[in-house]
Amino acid sequence: MDDELRKEQANSFGGAVDEYERARPTYPRDAVDWLIPEGTRAVLDLGAGTGKFTRSLVARGLEVIAVEPDDEMRAVLAHALPSVRALKGTAENIPLPDASVNLITAAQAWHWVDEERAVPEAARVLKPGGSLALVWNIRDESAPWVERLSEVIGSSEAERAMQTSITIGAPFGPTERFEVGWSAKTDLDGLLTLVASRSYVITADEERRAEILDGVRALVATDPALAGRDEFELPYRTFCFRASLPRAPIRSAPVD
Repeated sequence: MDDELRKEQANSFGGAVDEYERARPTYPRDAVDWLIPEGTRAVLDLGAGTGKFTRSLVARGLEVIAVEPDDEMRAVLAHALPSVRALKGTAENIPLPDASVNLITAAQAWHWVDEERAVPEAARVLKPGGSLALVWNIRDESAPWVERLSEVIGSSEAERAMQTSITIGAPFGPTERFEVGWSAKTDLDGLLTLVASRSYVITADEERRAEILDGVRALVATDPALAGRDEFELPYRTFCFRASLPRAPIRSAPVD
């Protein structure tokens, strides 16, 4: 993907904010629990969108700051989560002082960032020993109908990112990995709305967009696992990655 198209897709979600908020799934409890180290209090949710992952942080009683570059996405988050401090910013330019939070999370977002700038910026904002945690919900193509769905709609930047090893890199320590399978109940309208919230569909021309959505309708009408059903389960794999900064060195007492 060329840089201009990638930038266009990265900045496209405000054009489908209603679809994004209605159809994008939440995150499974096991994944959220793994991503939050014990003792965490202050969290920055980076690239927070409409607050899909932010809600899980708030539900755990954490002190949450959300950073989101898109004004429309951030407005939905602020309305839904009035207790959260919602700021305009990016992973490469976080509007917080040094050593502000114990944890930074990035849900469905890290594949859009410039890692050479975002990794040191995250390290700047984290307290010593703090962690950077990345998470993606990805369709589980081990289900035959989901594999066929991917043939119809294509793959996203996030799905392509999961085909390679995710390493957070220095100054963070080793990158830990956790994966969990789960499913979300949906129907034809929900699936169409989900597909319409994808960056490559938002930025497609009208002909290509109609072709994709008609293909989804045909799949649901004819696939043996879906035909004639009012609702069905969409299986996911949630991929989680976490790495921590070194803790501040313990200084020995001076020797007389």
